[in-house]
Amino acid sequence: MTDILMPALSPTMEEGTLAKWHVKKGDTVKSGDVIAEIETDKATMEVEAVDEGVVDEILIAEGSEGVKVNTPIARLAGEGEAPAPAPKAEAPKAEAPKAEPAPAKAPEPAKVEAAAPAPAAPAAAPAKAAEGSRIFASPLARRLAEQKGIDLSGVTGSGPHGRIVKLDIDKAQPGQSKAAPTAASAAGAPASAPRPHQTLEQMGIAPGSYDLIPLDGMRKTVARRMTDSFRDVPHFPLTIDLEIDELLAARAKINAMLEKQGVKISVNDMVIKAAAVALMRVPEANASYTPEGIAMHHHADIAMAVAVPGGLITPIIRSAETKGLAQIATEAKDLAERARTKKLKPEEFQGGTFSISNLGMFGIKSFASIINEPQGAILSVGAGEKRPVVRGNELAIATVMSVTLTCDHRVVDGATGAKWLAAFKPLIDDPLNMIV
Repeated sequence: MTDILMPALSPTMEEGTLAKWHVKKGDTVKSGDVIAEIETDKATMEVEAVDEGVVDEILIAEGSEGVKVNTPIARLAGEGEAPAPAPKAEAPKAEAPKAEPAPAKAPEPAKVEAAAPAPAAPAAAPAKAAEGSRIFASPLARRLAEQKGIDLSGVTGSGPHGRIVKLDIDKAQPGQSKAAPTAASAAGAPASAPRPHQTLEQMGIAPGSYDLIPLDGMRKTVARRMTDSFRDVPHFPLTIDLEIDELLAARAKINAMLEKQGVKISVNDMVIKAAAVALMRVPEANASYTPEGIAMHHHADIAMAVAVPGGLITPIIRSAETKGLAQIATEAKDLAERARTKKLKPEEFQGGTFSISNLGMFGIKSFASIINEPQGAILSVGAGEKRPVVRGNELAIATVMSVTLTCDHRVVDGATGAKWLAAFKPLIDDPLNMIV
């Protein structure tokens, strides 16, 4: 038998959602066949088989969330192994070692339980031994049950062969026992939950007066990363107003030239180009803070914020300072479309040296964004609107756009941020400066 493990789709991936199976028990697969779809917080990717054989068992049901990397998700029988009918009859017993270790199956629990924290496994085994019955549950479901004080013997599993999965724990009601939560807390729960969680009912919201939409992986990741950044990064905003009449006129001329090519330049494309050029002219702003030192980046890899169902993602225009507006526009459109369908590759949204968030299309005049670590700054772009301006002693009307640069003070201090904005402003005021 060969275990198929939950793959790591990126260097930082720790868990994901098994979105869909393309095979079922008894199917024959060969190397290269697509067998499943794995969904991370930012993308959905296909998983290919690396071995040949017959699917002997599906261990994790499709739709299961929080599946740890390297957790067995299915089992493959190779040529010469027991025929399909035999494993089929013994399938329930094959699950037993995960709940109650037995000498004959000792190696298997070690592989499965390795994905769960060490303190959780010993606590689960005695409880099942005392009950004298076998309970089939995934490692993640066991750990969550321990943390929430849920008795697994009272939970009906929806996974293969009645196996209890995370979704079943989410639906279950916590029991009265406080021993399991205490053990989980001692194992390190305070590190991930710095303050006690209160339910809406505890905060005065009447039960039944709202609909609860479960958090998906993307929303959880965005919430965690933004909380960490807002709490841990010493940041400050710098805001200036830009007159964009010349930029709008230049955009109209460029789009007329590119019309036959089917390319259309947006204001955001021009902002990306201007930001990249400004980063090259003020390289100290194109930097990241690390405990080992300040990382000075060689290229301006501009991450653009894209709203997608369930959250936000920042696909990256790599080396934007080397690309023309037509290429930036084409790449930006492609990345945004694939971001909304979760078809981006990890390298297309991970990294970046600088971010741009544009809410101008929603009529937002001015705002400040949260820094996208490990980048040193993020530019927030507001709507262009007609405003009165003073030129000399005369009052005039101009199209004005407010932008706010949020800086990580550890790497981009006030003077550096102001210097970058001073380099950025003339590029927007007169786009010809981008090519000079």
